[in-house]
Amino acid sequence: MKNIKVFITLILVMFIWGVNVSALKFLVNYFSPITITSIRILTASSLVFIILFILKIIRLPRKKEWLYVFGGAITSVAAHHYFLSEGLTKTSAANGGLILGLGPLLTAVLSVLILKEKVTMIRFVGFLFGGIGVSVIVLAGSKTLGEISIGDIEIFVAIVSQAFSFILIKKASETMDPRLLTGYMFFIGSLILLLIALVKEPNGFSELSKGNASVWLIFLFSALLATAVGHMIYNSAIEKIGAARSSIFLNLNTFFSLIGAGLFLGEAILLVHFVGLTFIIAGVLLGSGSLETLLRSTTIKQEQTDSLQADDHKGKQDI
Repeated sequence: MKNIKVFITLILVMFIWGVNVSALKFLVNYFSPITITSIRILTASSLVFIILFILKIIRLPRKKEWLYVFGGAITSVAAHHYFLSEGLTKTSAANGGLILGLGPLLTAVLSVLILKEKVTMIRFVGFLFGGIGVSVIVLAGSKTLGEISIGDIEIFVAIVSQAFSFILIKKASETMDPRLLTGYMFFIGSLILLLIALVKEPNGFSELSKGNASVWLIFLFSALLATAVGHMIYNSAIEKIGAARSSIFLNLNTFFSLIGAGLFLGEAILLVHFVGLTFIIAGVLLGSGSLETLLRSTTIKQEQTDSLQADDHKGKQDI
């Protein structure tokens, strides 16, 4: 399977992002959410550009590419993080988790409508299985859903913005290295968030002095490894296997975030969570095309074996 390395790398990124959820929860207990988010993404952009400089692939975007850069900065960074942070303060964790679980399915729909990507019935079932797995895990923790609120709408806007950004990244990757795109998106998006923070959280920057060494180590993990390196890898995967197939791995984020919360925040991990994981794994195998590739490879090998046996049998008859 030629994409097996991409799949394994994406699983590793999802694990890091899952642990990062606990890191972010820890950080927002110390700092204003939009302020620390803007600084985290600005720090991430710095590391991205350092890596790009070492790789010698830094250049200015071309005229058309600037549209994708600004579009990605607004959708993937500014809008997604702003509406997510705002929405989670106005709705239940169950509602928020379930709406975020729609991300892969929304990405698949946009990929079909805009990028004309083909989503087979097997892959569509995979997206549904992933959604079921996310639902089981989220509901196991909350046991109930709240009424629809403005917060639900804000989270839905956040996940639509992120899904649309994946489409922009895929389009931009036709002429621009996705790692370079990541750096520009982070830098411009973080500046937009900084402006929003100055208005909504005027005391946000003065609160930064409260952080101690442990807090800033957690910040560096989140900014440098999870945000900078993680997004560079994920955006590169979009270029290689497409937006829809990459997004299905996001379902693993829900389970890994649960593991991280259990290990670092002491939250309960239940047997039913592993039932959800079973659906998620099935969804990843089906939605990413891994199962289709395996079946196709098995069929080709069988056909080759049958052909060799037939040729061998014919040769013996000729003798």
